[in-house]
Amino acid sequence: RDLDVLLLARADTLRSHAGQIAFPGGRVEPGDADVVAAALREAREETGLDPTGVEVLGELDPIPLAYSRHLVTPVLGWWAQPSPVHAVDVAESSAVFRTPVADLLDPENRRTTVLRRDGDEWRGPGFLVTSGGADRLVWGFTAMVLDAMFEALAWTEPWDRARELDLE
Repeated sequence: RDLDVLLLARADTLRSHAGQIAFPGGRVEPGDADVVAAALREAREETGLDPTGVEVLGELDPIPLAYSRHLVTPVLGWWAQPSPVHAVDVAESSAVFRTPVADLLDPENRRTTVLRRDGDEWRGPGFLVTSGGADRLVWGFTAMVLDAMFEALAWTEPWDRARELDLE
């Protein structure tokens, strides 16, 4: 229960991925030395996190996203010295919260998400979490990264993949 993941709820007013649960992060800007510097800067800007308390463990391989055509390089960090966090800019993030990994791994909280758009169907992992009294669904890119990481670490517990959650 001590191990957790820092997540945020994107503002409902954003043009892309509005209302979705995401990792802190964003685009590399001209002043960023690399993707790690960009990730830490974005985490500070979005959550108020003090980046000096984060030990960067490394980068994962870049992940191409077909729908948005973004190439995302996840940066994995250990929050060795946690600092207070909150939604710094409510126009960007409506909430910032820590979710225990144990809750993400709990088979009762796992679903297969199904999204149908323009005649296409997309299926992926989903995690139901509760934070601050709010029930939230982690799906899409964030859920894919969490699911792949848990699989690679052999942490995944058997869960009923037939339990589907229609996103329409």
